[in-house]
Amino acid sequence: MNPLSYSPLEASVLVLNKMFMAVHVISVRRAFCLLCKSQAEVIRVEDGQYLSYDFESWAELSALKAQLTRDEHEDWVRTAHSEIQAPRVIRLLDYDKVPRQTVKFNRRNIFARDHNQCQYCGRKFVTSELSLDHVIPRSQGGGTTWENIVCACVECNVRKGGRTPRQATMTLIRKPEKPKRSPLLNVKLTQKKYQTWQAFLDNAYWSVELK
Repeated sequence: MNPLSYSPLEASVLVLNKMFMAVHVISVRRAFCLLCKSQAEVIRVEDGQYLSYDFESWAELSALKAQLTRDEHEDWVRTAHSEIQAPRVIRLLDYDKVPRQTVKFNRRNIFARDHNQCQYCGRKFVTSELSLDHVIPRSQGGGTTWENIVCACVECNVRKGGRTPRQATMTLIRKPEKPKRSPLLNVKLTQKKYQTWQAFLDNAYWSVELK
């Protein structure tokens, strides 16, 4: 992402339900709307404890922190009179539904699962230079499923053609599987500023769908 075009309001915020279960990921902009309407509170993990803040107390804490040395991984939103730190986790005060336990089967999640890496040669490519390959070709009964679709570069896809990897004397670098949770969420967790989410995601039962 071009640093000049980056807006802290577009950073991501993990949303919890009343029972502290992760249910969604939204933008900082949307999170501030929920905080201002008193529909949510900010959650921070400090010394193993969960601390909560409404919008007013979060603004006060931000004012104090603004006077100190800032962490390079924090995002700050400038208002007319001050700056407010972008929250990383919020909790909905009146939402008690449990998260859906499905991961959408789409191109974006397949690319994220495979880390934009060709599953035959192992090289990484930008999305526009990758295609999706049926490990067992459809002409041989292969289905369009998590377990039979992988990322492949154009060169490897052409080389493999309408054959199985064995028939083409090619080897997959890893067996394709259905992810237990959103692959895009795992990508987020590789960024230091979102690592506080891990405290709410250690239980494999929880699933977050990214929009």
